Amino acid sequence: MTSDRFVKFKFAAIAAAGALVLAACSGPQGDQPSNAGGGTAPTPGGGSGGSLRVAVVTHGSAGDAFWNVVKNGAEAAGRQLGAQVDYKSDGDPGAQAKLIDNAIAQKVDGLVVSMANPDALRTSIENAVKAGIPVITINSGETQSASFGALTHVGQSETIAGEGAGTRLKAAGKTKMLCVIHEAGNIGQNQRCDGAKSTFGNVTTLQVDINNPTDAQSRIKGAVQADPSVDAVLALNSQVAAGAVTAIKGAGSKAQVATFDLNTDVVNAIKFGDILFAVDQQQYEQGYLPIVFLKLYKENANTVGGGRPVLTGPGFVDKSNVDTIAPFAEKGTR
Repeated sequence: MTSDRFVKFKFAAIAAAGALVLAACSGPQGDQPSNAGGGTAPTPGGGSGGSLRVAVVTHGSAGDAFWNVVKNGAEAAGRQLGAQVDYKSDGDPGAQAKLIDNAIAQKVDGLVVSMANPDALRTSIENAVKAGIPVITINSGETQSASFGALTHVGQSETIAGEGAGTRLKAAGKTKMLCVIHEAGNIGQNQRCDGAKSTFGNVTTLQVDINNPTDAQSRIKGAVQADPSVDAVLALNSQVAAGAVTAIKGAGSKAQVATFDLNTDVVNAIKFGDILFAVDQQQYEQGYLPIVFLKLYKENANTVGGGRPVLTGPGFVDKSNVDTIAPFAEKGTR
């Protein structure tokens, strides 16, 4: 990530925290700003304390380590800010849309949505905005967020993250990459591989199913056996990365694994040298920050980002900083 993007994100986060303290101490005063993000403008002083109800609806699979960290962030923010947070997830786009529709019917005060398949969610999100429910998108769907009426998007630019991964693997002397896509239809994963290709060069993709880890491991093993010139495997998920490490060892390949996202297995694999690095989008912030932003919006009509996403990544975890990150991964916040 370029330094100016990091500066923008840090400025937004600092400004948000400062505004929250101000609102808590004195309450909203003066003229209310216009509703730049769509939907109905907030009522001054409304939604305070435990009366703020936020639905978080993601596309994560049940028990997925990555999404558990997102959930932890959202629920921690709810406890600290006195907001009621209801987290639900479903990897099927149609089922996710129904969860959004249910939240609208319940007249929640705010909605946080990940958009791996934006087209399938468009009508539901637009209906939320029409109903006066402020929406913040997270993780996926950055380019469609504003057009759907969301206040802002919180996440990383998948293209920029892919570019960073490709640059690092090229600097490590790798010459041919296998980029493993594990969710069909997830536009963010294609953006990651495309970004890596733009900076690395020689990249082929492999489609696997994250819900069938044995088959995914077998497919990765077969791919590196069929093409011994593959010397880098880029996984787009921490669970897939663990399978890739096993597959490469089983194939007798000398390829090295890099991955997107962290869990304790990835942290340990980096320590042991089985994984070169992880692209860290700091998903705890993707759960935590939207709750803060929605509270600020409901109580003080604050918005963040200025029409651009609030970036939580990419950061990179490798042997140089893994010991610092490891304790946070262990407790479920990284």
